[in-house]
Amino acid sequence: MEHVRLGQSGLKVSRICLGMMSYGNRSQREWHLDENEAEPIVRRAVESGVTFFDTADMYDLGASEEVTGRLISRLFAHREDYVLATKVFFPMGPGPNDGGLSRKHILAGIDASLRRLGTDYVDLYQIHRWDYQTPVEETMQALHDVVRAGKARYIGASSMFAWQFAKAQYLAPTPFVSMQNHYNLVYREEEREMIPLCLDQGVGVIPYSPLARGLLSGSRQRGGRRITTRSGNDPLADEMYSDDDFDIVDAVRAISDERGVSPAQVALAWLLGRPGVIAPVVGVTKLAHLDDAVAAVDLTLSEKEIARLETPYRPHPILGHH
Repeated sequence: MEHVRLGQSGLKVSRICLGMMSYGNRSQREWHLDENEAEPIVRRAVESGVTFFDTADMYDLGASEEVTGRLISRLFAHREDYVLATKVFFPMGPGPNDGGLSRKHILAGIDASLRRLGTDYVDLYQIHRWDYQTPVEETMQALHDVVRAGKARYIGASSMFAWQFAKAQYLAPTPFVSMQNHYNLVYREEEREMIPLCLDQGVGVIPYSPLARGLLSGSRQRGGRRITTRSGNDPLADEMYSDDDFDIVDAVRAISDERGVSPAQVALAWLLGRPGVIAPVVGVTKLAHLDDAVAAVDLTLSEKEIARLETPYRPHPILGHH
């Protein structure tokens, strides 16, 4: 497993980040895994050299953080051997201050996340979305104070418009080192403004949904047919992608057949080769999924193969910021 710096920071991360959203409470979603089911997958990831793990407070209302903390602490001998990331923004309760990016919620949120994770600090604390109700100056000062208190080593952001990210960086006492955005072969709108901004500012890109919620790995077919449990229970994917995107899926499949590798490996290899991309955040519910992600790090596509993958692209409305 290759390890690289996260943007211009000194923090080194594995080129695959294991997304922990799928682990927690099965009662929340049919395709989620409980702790015992998740352990073999996380163990395989650790054995494969993965050291970067991403979760969020709102995943199963904290259950994902609890499972993540217990699994990671069992599989690593020392806290410094892995990089742990979580996020804050979405409501964690019914109260008016139980969500958002106010100083009150950020300071309460980091303490609650640390309790659930069972650690004194997170390596990367990320704002999950943009808060239109809170002055960005307040948010950035609160994040700065979290870092100064030793509760987070670095801060990052997730889906937002490029102008918002630029404004936050300009005002930040402690700047963001990463952007976790929606980016894959099917959705490349981030290449217009956000990724050029990240390249200019030395911000590492750690895309989520690198396989378009399973579309690029073959979990869906034209006409709405669902192949997997998750694809049959994922209404958000129906809003984000359509049959028009299957021309790209066909190109992925053709190259994977020619190479003798899985479609997931081809799609991830393309993403790993994009400028600014440090580590895709990959969700895994089967050992084979993890093996595909790790193998993609060593798969190099030719210029002709890249052109075949990119030519069918069609523009999309902006997705993932809300």
